[in-house]
Amino acid sequence: MQKMTVGRYLILRLEEAGLEHMFGVPGDYVLDFMDRVVESPIHLIGNCNELNAGYAADAYARLAPGIWHQTMRGPYNDVYSY
Repeated sequence: MQKMTVGRYLILRLEEAGLEHMFGVPGDYVLDFMDRVVESPIHLIGNCNELNAGYAADAYARLAPGIWHQTMRGPYNDVYSY
């Protein structure tokens, strides 16, 4: 049995919520989490920067209902449901 980490727990909860696609920017602080996403059934759509990730997620949200969007600014998180 693998050790339960915060990243693994978040992925399990996102899977339970029905999340199928995730947009994000790979970087130093999220690489371990991104590795866990790649190992999961969630399809990761990587982007070069936050602006492009936001545009891509927005376009996808307009075409597919039930999207969860999170932006990170420093230690604060804003979560939006569409």
